[in-house]
Amino acid sequence: MPFLLTDEQKQFGQSLDALLRAAGTPAVLRAWAAGDHGPGRALWGRLADAGVFALAVPEAYGGVGPLPVEAAVACVELGRHAVPGPVAETLAAGVLLAGAGGPVAEEWLPGIASGAAVVSLTLEGYGPYAPDADAADAVFTVTGDVLRLAPGPGEPSASADPARRLFRPEPGGTPVAKGPAIRAAARAAGDTAAFATAALALGCGEELLRATVAYVKQRTQFGVPVGSFQAVKHRLADTLLGLEFARPLLYGAAVELASEVSRPGAGVGSGSAEGSPGAGAAVAAAKVAAGEAGYAAARTALQLHGAIGYTEELDLAWWLRRARPLRDAWGTPSACRARVLAG
Repeated sequence: MPFLLTDEQKQFGQSLDALLRAAGTPAVLRAWAAGDHGPGRALWGRLADAGVFALAVPEAYGGVGPLPVEAAVACVELGRHAVPGPVAETLAAGVLLAGAGGPVAEEWLPGIASGAAVVSLTLEGYGPYAPDADAADAVFTVTGDVLRLAPGPGEPSASADPARRLFRPEPGGTPVAKGPAIRAAARAAGDTAAFATAALALGCGEELLRATVAYVKQRTQFGVPVGSFQAVKHRLADTLLGLEFARPLLYGAAVELASEVSRPGAGVGSGSAEGSPGAGAAVAAAKVAAGEAGYAAARTALQLHGAIGYTEELDLAWWLRRARPLRDAWGTPSACRARVLAG
């Protein structure tokens, strides 16, 4: 089975890279962490215009999806540029609400596809926190077979990444859908959130490695670049191998998810998908590999940058802080390994 991206998919990733380079995401990140969501929402709108959030929304609701491979391409680029906001959660909400159907889907899915709606969510089995709930237009929660719209973002909790704040949504809220379809949609949404987070982690790790390679080429000791030292080369090579081994697992999971979508009467966002054990295991394998590789890239970057890596002024600090939360969000390494074995 081929895992190579098509020319169109590669061009999609390149166009997002160009868009985000021009956006100056370090300044956006600093504003987001300080509570100013304006620059981040403006960037969110430009990404929506490029079709990013429509990838998880069915055509019937104004989207173009679900398209897991293209979603992976997009999230890798968003992770490489550390785009703030509940990216994985909004994509997962698109799947959740499409599975729920009815008035709640009609109300929220067109806004998700167009970028007008930023959404966060919590699902049973993935922890009680909704990332960036204070910046979201809606926070959805699923308990059993009941989908609710939370009455508020709740109180913030400590987060290793100041630009990815965690909130425990206020309890209660009006039920907006219920029934067995909600359980199935929540399972598919959980897979989507884990899959998107894996892609974000891979992109984060790639940027950490790129910046570290550039740094060790220009930092000198004993009159030579530190990048010429054998120990440094080995550390960087190990980091690269981890990222490159994670990449085919990510796109393999995308192919599994796309196969689920293409089956008649099934598929993420079809309203009848329950998710297959094979697809879930593939997502879990991608999540653990990409999460661990991204976190290893952060450790390498911190060590090889030396004391400057601890400074607030270094833009790379935002990527360093993001790697571990992405590793643990929507499935810790131990939970993902258990799911791979079970699958």
